[in-house]
Amino acid sequence: MTTTRHTSAHTATDRLHGRAAVRGFLEGPELTAADLSMVLLVREDGEDGDRPMPTVTAAEIPKIVRSLAVVGVRSVKVFANSLVRDQHASGAIAPDSLMVRAIRAVKDTEPGMAVMTENCLCGHTDTGECHLSTGGRINLGATAELIAAQAVIQAEAGADIVGPAAMTEGTTWAVRRALDEAGHRDVATMPHLIFDSALYEGYRTTMRATPASGARRPFQISPRSPETAVDTGLAFLSEGADMLLLEPGMLSVDVLTALRRRTQAPLMPFSVSGEYLRLAPIDQATGQRDFRPLTELFTMLKRAGAERIITYAALDLARLHA
Repeated sequence: MTTTRHTSAHTATDRLHGRAAVRGFLEGPELTAADLSMVLLVREDGEDGDRPMPTVTAAEIPKIVRSLAVVGVRSVKVFANSLVRDQHASGAIAPDSLMVRAIRAVKDTEPGMAVMTENCLCGHTDTGECHLSTGGRINLGATAELIAAQAVIQAEAGADIVGPAAMTEGTTWAVRRALDEAGHRDVATMPHLIFDSALYEGYRTTMRATPASGARRPFQISPRSPETAVDTGLAFLSEGADMLLLEPGMLSVDVLTALRRRTQAPLMPFSVSGEYLRLAPIDQATGQRDFRPLTELFTMLKRAGAERIITYAALDLARLHA
């Protein structure tokens, strides 16, 4: 009898996995273009484009956005810095900033494309820090106030979702209040929940956003403290966040699943520059990137509870799976 039961179970397993049609029938939902959001790192016209990560100019955005719409990608995450930076991060609230022009370029081309922004000061301070300082000390109040003003300018340019990324307490609340007072109650907030990581170096070099101190950013969470990440994410939601961005995506899976059990808010892993460079390596024989490892990561993130996945590879992956 034991042998018969074992043989029967073994045969059933063979029947479930032996035929490709049955395997395909039983597999879960596929990764689709709609699951992906495209990262746009925007540089000024005339700036050197030879950088670790792919960049675009505002003038190039319409062509890219049209290509995204054709293959079914429905959102972009925009990063844009200032050429001239100062201790007051004044470029963050310039009415004609590169971020403002980039948002408008997307919306003028594809009004239905959701635009998510980065809402931070590291690309506007002369130190590359995410915060303002007074007398050599971090000024959290001034930082929150300036980031809130920056969010309003982005919303007025057409941003649908602003992303406070300084990881400083009270900033999400300040952004929400400023948006509401400016008449942008329908603009959502998605603060960044950030682990300290070496996987950001490609982005920092590309966008010239490396802190002058060379130290890790003070408010980013140690990878050894997942409980802190969960608590911080819940605190952001209590401050009025509508959704959360988690980065790096591949190092945040336990936090993603923990938060999914605690909230119904959309959770968006961000597959950062180091993941793109390592998990979409260039095949030396063809000169093309091999996106299979990245696809496997995103499939895992989706099954772990990700609402969408933010990635530099959205257009390429959507084309591959079209």
